Amino acid sequence: MNIVSICPSNTELAVCLGLSGQLVGLDNFSDWPHELNSLPRLGPDLSIRMDDLERCEPDLVLASLSVPGMERNIEELERRNLPYLVFNPQSLEDVNEDLLVLGEKTGRLETAKEKTALLRTVIQKFKSKSEELPVKPKVYFEWWPKPIFTPGGTNWLTEMSLLAGAENIFSAADIPSVQTDWEDVLTRNPDYFFMVWVGVKESIMTISDVVKRPGSSRLAALENGRIHLLQEALFCRPSPRLYEGLAILAETIHPGHFKEEISILQNKPVFELS
Repeated sequence: MNIVSICPSNTELAVCLGLSGQLVGLDNFSDWPHELNSLPRLGPDLSIRMDDLERCEPDLVLASLSVPGMERNIEELERRNLPYLVFNPQSLEDVNEDLLVLGEKTGRLETAKEKTALLRTVIQKFKSKSEELPVKPKVYFEWWPKPIFTPGGTNWLTEMSLLAGAENIFSAADIPSVQTDWEDVLTRNPDYFFMVWVGVKESIMTISDVVKRPGSSRLAALENGRIHLLQEALFCRPSPRLYEGLAILAETIHPGHFKEEISILQNKPVFELS
């Protein structure tokens, strides 16, 4: 089966199921694993060159609706009568379900069942360990600085926060993404400030970007040295690599508390081929 992926998270779903050898074309942003770098690139996920995609002769296209504007890709795949799956996960369980759907479609259902069983076990163990904590620090994830965007309540980062023993300060917003302003962030005053700008390498971000903002001295996170730069690929892409992000988040907020849970991921990597 020739598979084309036009979204990084979908590429990572395919790799998780051991389908790397069947990938024949990728979007420009699929940068993991490095072994796939030689594959044909079809353009940014919002501007896929459909003629080039069609020349890959795909038996299946892995599409997404995780970013506004991606629906144009779906419309064009429909118009060209190309076979596709479309994913739009908002939670860790959604990612598990996507693995199962893809596994069934590609003859890797047993592998998908093994992976999702492991991941669901990890979720339950983190949940139980988190419930032992008497205090849940307030955390803030900055997806974009101008205008400010941050994950809301129906987003995997809010779920990851709970599993890591913390609470997203925007968890009450019943939407995946919230647009707000700097004064609102200051008022909510998070204990931890995580910079994870979508599509931006952490080498481009600096803590000084926050320090120079008006009123930043009022932030408890800044006062306590709890502003952290996160790897975008492990927190902003809805794929099984989010569990790597979960381990980092948990160890950052509660060092040592989730030692056994993190070791499960380290001793049996999510991407280990079955």
